[in-house]
Amino acid sequence: MDLSVTLIGLAAALGLATVFGWRGAQPPNPARGPRLIPWRFLMVLSATAALVLCAHLLALTGIKGGD
Repeated sequence: MDLSVTLIGLAAALGLATVFGWRGAQPPNPARGPRLIPWRFLMVLSATAALVLCAHLLALTGIKGGD
């Protein structure tokens, strides 16, 4: 992936993590029944994707890590 695709993916992952975190923080409404979408798990997945994309962005700019 090139730089522009990585930045777009990173922005999307951060945006989704924010939305999912907000939805997961809402109090449950027993009148509407149980939650059918695991918002907090989706937040963790999108935050993990953002972390991986940050590492990819650093690799694209020439910064090496882990060595």
